[in-house]
Amino acid sequence: MKRLYAASTVALAWIGLIGIILAAPPPVEDNQPLRLIQRIPLPNLEGRIDHFDADVKGKRLFVAGLGNGSLEVVDLQGGKLARSIPGFKKPQGVVYVRELNKLFVASGDDGMLRVFRGNTLELLEALPLAMGANRVAYDAATETIYVGYGGKDAGQDYGLIGIVETKDDKLAGDVKVSAHPAEILLEKSGTKIFAAIYPADRVEVIDRNTRKKIASWPVPNASHPGVMDLDETNHRLFISGTSQHLTILDSESGKVVADLPCVDDADGLFFDAAHKRIYVTGDGFLDAFKQNDADHYEAIARIPTGVGAGTSLLVPELDRFYVAVPHEGKQAAEIQVFEVRP
Repeated sequence: MKRLYAASTVALAWIGLIGIILAAPPPVEDNQPLRLIQRIPLPNLEGRIDHFDADVKGKRLFVAGLGNGSLEVVDLQGGKLARSIPGFKKPQGVVYVRELNKLFVASGDDGMLRVFRGNTLELLEALPLAMGANRVAYDAATETIYVGYGGKDAGQDYGLIGIVETKDDKLAGDVKVSAHPAEILLEKSGTKIFAAIYPADRVEVIDRNTRKKIASWPVPNASHPGVMDLDETNHRLFISGTSQHLTILDSESGKVVADLPCVDDADGLFFDAAHKRIYVTGDGFLDAFKQNDADHYEAIARIPTGVGAGTSLLVPELDRFYVAVPHEGKQAAEIQVFEVRP
């Protein structure tokens, strides 16, 4: 009986242990909102990597090799660099518009907006603007490109947002802002332009129809705001910069509704509407936040990326998040591909 009892006790213990194992939470990686699934090398790319955009149907990334003076074309399907186009001076803003079969690239140190044919990458136009040409945004409703430039880089005490008509790729006018705009964000359901004024710690709001400034909001904690995104359904504007803060404003009034600590020196910020999350990249990390409701947010993950990794891109159509990692010492330049998880 004692042997039978002992055997029964051992069996029950094993059953209990198996139950604990089965009931235990999965590894931390399985709980992450983003999972690293691929690294795409960027051979011979040196220096800082700036902003980029995607050709979703063609499965390409267009990456501004700022320090390299080049535009890197990445084949996402093949997982490799397809082409490197030299000849830029500090390329920064990149926008691809499939409907127009055009790629727009702004470069700061020569003040140019270059327009390429989307499929062949043949240069169509080199439009001179002003020094500091940086962010590029596209308004699909009017087929208009907006480009930020001017400010200190151009020897001016103000900045400009240039308006380029894509039917002829010519400058049709500009809007004056208080300093160089580090980010330009277009409201899709309305007519507002939100410009992050990095030197002034402010966001300025312009009406696209009247081309006039209609508001100027201080950003108390997100000093030097440089990256933004919108939740238009809930009228929320997400902002970050160099102060280790993610600040959320009411996009109608400019009122601060939430503020959370986040990665320093943010250079990429995206709102994932499908999963109600915000992703912020900078200073070698990717921070993810959950939107519980319009006024309440919580940090849910911090994922290391690489030294100097700051810029990023969310592509909702592919459920992918891309992070650019520069060459630093033994760290090779690459694009990290993250799967966006439910």
